[in-house]
Amino acid sequence: MDARHILLIHPLGYDKRAAARDISRMANLMPPLGLASIAAYLEQYGFRVDIVDCFAHPDADQVIEDYVRRYRPGFVGATCTTAGFLDATCIFRRIKELSPETFCLAGGPHVSALRERIIRDYREVDYVVVGEGETPLRSLMEAGGDPQGIAGLVYRDDGRVVFSGLQKDLLDLDTLPLPAYHRLEGFPRQYQLPIFNYPRTPNTSCISSRGCPYQCSYCDRSVFRRTFRYNSADYLYRHVQTLRTQFGIRHINFYDDQFTFHRERVVAFCRRMIEEPLGMTFNCAVRAEHVDPELLVLMKDAGCWMISLGIETGDPDLLAQHRQNADLDWMSRTIRAIHKAGIRVKGLFMIGLPGETEQSFRRTMDYVFSLPIDDLNVAKFTPFPGSPLYENIHSLGRFEENWEKMDCMNTVFVPHGLTAAQLESLFLEFYKRYYTRPKTLWNFVTMAWKSPDSWRRFLANAGSFLAFARANRRMVERQ
Repeated sequence: MDARHILLIHPLGYDKRAAARDISRMANLMPPLGLASIAAYLEQYGFRVDIVDCFAHPDADQVIEDYVRRYRPGFVGATCTTAGFLDATCIFRRIKELSPETFCLAGGPHVSALRERIIRDYREVDYVVVGEGETPLRSLMEAGGDPQGIAGLVYRDDGRVVFSGLQKDLLDLDTLPLPAYHRLEGFPRQYQLPIFNYPRTPNTSCISSRGCPYQCSYCDRSVFRRTFRYNSADYLYRHVQTLRTQFGIRHINFYDDQFTFHRERVVAFCRRMIEEPLGMTFNCAVRAEHVDPELLVLMKDAGCWMISLGIETGDPDLLAQHRQNADLDWMSRTIRAIHKAGIRVKGLFMIGLPGETEQSFRRTMDYVFSLPIDDLNVAKFTPFPGSPLYENIHSLGRFEENWEKMDCMNTVFVPHGLTAAQLESLFLEFYKRYYTRPKTLWNFVTMAWKSPDSWRRFLANAGSFLAFARANRRMVERQ
């Protein structure tokens, strides 16, 4: 066993046989940026690190088995969303059969939220990494697997489950090396942003900050808590410049929760992109209170192509129950300002929040159709462990806590006063009404010259998209 060797895994989270026809994989495949960051950090301390992304390579189970047999790594780590956790445990069990001395570690939002429960209930997990993974992993590997004195770990000690406490000294993000994109097999061609969400290829995602200072009811903040740290404009420019020169990237989606929260760094970054152009465009996500017309014009000049906003619901009373600064008029003005600046607008919505009614959802549809929104995504509310709503969720409706289905694409929570069939019907009605509007149809026709690769991908997978739509319609009819 090599104690200075770790394999990092991004588990798939569902039946591998379904991966080839999975709509989410066809429409959007994002690189595991957290694992790439950890890999780069550990490599600079002399550790050997490899990554297997099961989303990019759904046949990866055999790859992992062959790897463990050949190299006997001292450590195997998996990043775990709620939907992917049980898949990770299956992988760990198989690794333990092949190499019992290998330590298996789980990190990510799901285990950071549940902590001791994971170690108590899943014997194949040796350690839970709570919070960001770089420092605890480095310390644990340097100690040969001895967790004593290392913050951010949950482990067993003589039959007891021990949590060593939260990490106090958080990393300065500008001191980190750039993510190890070279460790992602097939990068960047293997990965792709959502259809109609980019103008050019190759494209990828990038994270330039960690955390969010807000505390919305539905968000899990167990990894970064309520901290907010960000890369400087100089670091960020160097990051995108490297992606351009080394990998030929022409468009980036900044996957930050709040890209514009620190206005000065965005201004400095945009000015650098204007003064020293890289021939790149970008998307980002913002909150309405952290953009203004002047900043939007500058972002457009720097190459901003699309901005996403978490609107969640168009019902003001429902929104006020779940997030701060719940001002839909302010949101409307921001959306129109983005549109006026010549930047595409993507609205992010959620169906089935506690307190949702058919009337509130119809208000959301009316709100959407009143605004110049170019694209949208409607998620199904999922009460994730670590979110404020999770602790009392059973008093707010009917909740099926099936981790494998908790991916925001399945109906696992139904608020009081509604049925699962009603939610599914409203969900499909929303999409049908939006995508059959002449305005929306013309918008996507224009993508033929604004994003020609999107149309290529759409036509290549049209059969699968239609089959998915028919399957959902039949499911609603059966209910």
